[in-house]
Amino acid sequence: MTQLDLSQNRFSGPIPSTLWNLTNIQVVNLFFNELSGTIPMDIGNLTSLHMFDVNTNNLYGKLPETIAQLTALSYFSVFSNNFSGSIPREFGKIYPSLSQVFLSNNSFSGELPPDLCSDGNLTFLAANNNSFSGPLPKSLRNCSSLIRVRLDDNQFTGKITDAFWVLPNLVFVSLGGNQLVGELSPEWGECVSLTEMEMGSNKLSGKIPSELSKLSQLGHLSLHSNEFTGHIPPEIGNLSQLLLFNMSSNHLSGEIPKSYGRLAQLNFLDLSNNNFSGSIPRELGDCNRLLSLNLSHNNLSGEIPFELGNLFSLQIMLDLSSNYLSGAIPPSLEKLASLEVLNVSHNHLTGTIPQSLSDMISLQSIDFSYNNLSGSIPTGRVFQTATSEAYVGNSGLCGEVKGLTCSKVFSPDKSGGINEKVLLGVTIPVCVLFIGMIGVGILLCRWPPKKHLDEESKSIEKSDQPISMVWGKDGKFTFSDLVKATDDFNDKYCTGKGGFGSVYRAQLLTGQVVAVKRLNISDSDDIPAVNRQSFQNEIKLLTRLRHQNIIKLYGFCSRRGQMFFVYEHVDKGGLGEVLYGEEGKLELSWTARLKIVQGIAHAISYLHTDCSPPIVHRDITLNNILLDSDFEPRLADFGTAKLLSSNTSTWTSVAGSYGYVAPGT
Repeated sequence: MTQLDLSQNRFSGPIPSTLWNLTNIQVVNLFFNELSGTIPMDIGNLTSLHMFDVNTNNLYGKLPETIAQLTALSYFSVFSNNFSGSIPREFGKIYPSLSQVFLSNNSFSGELPPDLCSDGNLTFLAANNNSFSGPLPKSLRNCSSLIRVRLDDNQFTGKITDAFWVLPNLVFVSLGGNQLVGELSPEWGECVSLTEMEMGSNKLSGKIPSELSKLSQLGHLSLHSNEFTGHIPPEIGNLSQLLLFNMSSNHLSGEIPKSYGRLAQLNFLDLSNNNFSGSIPRELGDCNRLLSLNLSHNNLSGEIPFELGNLFSLQIMLDLSSNYLSGAIPPSLEKLASLEVLNVSHNHLTGTIPQSLSDMISLQSIDFSYNNLSGSIPTGRVFQTATSEAYVGNSGLCGEVKGLTCSKVFSPDKSGGINEKVLLGVTIPVCVLFIGMIGVGILLCRWPPKKHLDEESKSIEKSDQPISMVWGKDGKFTFSDLVKATDDFNDKYCTGKGGFGSVYRAQLLTGQVVAVKRLNISDSDDIPAVNRQSFQNEIKLLTRLRHQNIIKLYGFCSRRGQMFFVYEHVDKGGLGEVLYGEEGKLELSWTARLKIVQGIAHAISYLHTDCSPPIVHRDITLNNILLDSDFEPRLADFGTAKLLSSNTSTWTSVAGSYGYVAPGT
């Protein structure tokens, strides 16, 4: 036998000891199983072995010293196991064909073998997420074949220049999360193939070499959390392919270069926690693909440029906090319709909070605290839920916010005018009466008594159509059933809120649990009939979709001037919550992750090839992938999906979340 491939199964237990007697074996692939136990010394018998891959199992213990005898190796992969101890020092010393080594996601410690790339043929090296320490192997310095290096999240020390020099084929290097020291050599500018350079969270110092501007293919440059000083090179503005630029948490000074406005492809810009001074360049308003802009905790002064309102793609955050900015908040920020976080706290801003900001439908978090703002606080959307912490430190601000104390409007009259006590004696009862009337009106409008609800439900029951346009074998219910199941969409049944609506959990009288999405978009009578019919036809088609990895849409209806969609309910919620939550860290194994990827791939294939006409989703984000109790994925939210006719090659507008829109849209 020369090749053995049992990968991607559910084999468990130890690797059979007889395997180590196959002296002619050249390829052993056992990855993506549930194997346990150790790798014995007998692996040294496999002197003909070219490829050894046991990644993503439950193997543990030390790698035996005898792997140094496998001199024919070209590919060695043990990542995502529970291995510990050090790598045998002789590993790689006499390996003329060794080209790819993967050690990531284990508990290895000690130093990497010093001669890991002694023959100069190594192309891929991944040892991230371990506990390696000591200096990087000096043999890497002359490893001119290297294409991809991942050594992040370890405890490496020593000078970075001792291990890296001019590597013309290097495409990807990630050294973040270590304790490397020294300066970045200008020779890094000769790594002309480099697309990603991640060296954050180290102890690198000195100036950032302007020669990095020669890396014309660079898309990711992250040097955050180091000890860099001096000015930031304006030549970086020539990197036309740059998508991410993170220089936060250093000691950089001087002005932010205006040339950065030429970074037309830039999605993420983070220059926070430095000593930058001067004004915010108006030219940054030309970076129209920015998703996140963070300039907080610097010494920036002057006004907020109104040109920042042209960053229509800005979605994740705009953070200008903890600077010395002055002047008014530009009303042009209202144009940032996709923005979720706005923070301008701890500045010297004056004037009012523009009322138009309350129309920003995606805004979820705001902070205007510790400025010199005055006037009334807007009352729409996010301003209704923000706490007093978002406004404290502004003596002139006033509004109906719990915990916020308004300044006195009237002062004592010493010139014989109206007596303060008389004035207060008149105005307070009037205000109380006025507020009471408003409160009663709100209660009558927003919280009708149960009798009113019952009458409404009876009215609905008499005239209500089934909630779906087309209802198959899944049953039938009315809008009044949903009103009762959610206590008229009470917040206690709300499981999530977003820019376009809220989602409620509804348990019907039959015991069936469904998810109800209430859109903020009204079902206006102004919508042309032909558009309304087209929309209903699309929903009609979506209710017919039947695939185990596509969320089941039961139907929709329009009531009270709003639109409601009813979906199958799944237990674990969105992939984003699971992936970045505590549960994900404990339960989301690589097997489960692969299952999720495969499930979504099957769903997309079904939509593209098995539906007539084909359906293109166009917004497959983490929040639009839902997981059931067994981590089986469901593709959801076809709010931006379009039916693609056989003669259609383009859309009239782009839809979907930035960063997730399909190529070509």
